[in-house]
Amino acid sequence: MTVGSGSVAGLDPAALDLFLSTALAEDLGEGGDVTSAVTVRDDACLAAEINTREPIVLAGVALAEAFFRRLDPDVAIERLVEDGVCLDAGAPVVRLSGHGRSMLSAERCALNTLQHLSGIATLTRRYVEEIKGTGCTLLDTRKTIPGLRVVEKYASRTGGATNHRMRLDDGILIKDNHIAVVGSLEETVRGACEAGTGLEVQVEVDRIDQIEPALAAGAQRLLCDNMGPERLREAVALVAGRVPIEASGGITLDTIRAIAETGVDFVSVGRITQSASAADIGLDYDKT
Repeated sequence: MTVGSGSVAGLDPAALDLFLSTALAEDLGEGGDVTSAVTVRDDACLAAEINTREPIVLAGVALAEAFFRRLDPDVAIERLVEDGVCLDAGAPVVRLSGHGRSMLSAERCALNTLQHLSGIATLTRRYVEEIKGTGCTLLDTRKTIPGLRVVEKYASRTGGATNHRMRLDDGILIKDNHIAVVGSLEETVRGACEAGTGLEVQVEVDRIDQIEPALAAGAQRLLCDNMGPERLREAVALVAGRVPIEASGGITLDTIRAIAETGVDFVSVGRITQSASAADIGLDYDKT
């Protein structure tokens, strides 16, 4: 997926507006931030700094800033570091100053977003480092929270992964359930190839004896599902470079290196978006 230079965390202007509006409406409700309204003077100004609490790979800083700007267009923001940078605990990310009530009202949405996306980028970078030097490429998957796919895939890309399918309409991936409905692997693959969509036809196999029938029927890429290193090496030798091979299924930080060293071209890991913990990032107000 290619993201234009005018996007924020992968969101074009219209999608960004919708994202901000939806998140703030969810948090503010109909009555707004009642606590800030009854405790903070309307003319109060605040200065604050967003800081890391642990080592992270930063992702989503511009999106976090957009929440503050939405509630206070005049807020002063000094960005100190860009997405993709590795930060130590205690590193400052952004300095802000502006309308007190607005800043307090935007804080939770901004931090939730920044923590979530940085958590994904941080975990992704760990996987990327594990396979460094193998020639294998890390892919993300469609295992994302509904409504957050674009920003979550932006975060995985920031961490060093390559985006796989963004949606069901931008790639053909024949899985076991498709084959079960149609009746045979060969018939399923041939039907996809003959449809003339112009999309690459990828086929999931979980047994070595499925590989040749899949290739004979026209598969342009294989996904070897839940195969250990020994079987993956056998698959790589059998395919002999005729099509790219992706390994997937239950891959962890402990196993990914051995998988990548089998010679597969890609390894996909759903847990980088599905199971990443939120990064510990906080907003500290200047009490002076």
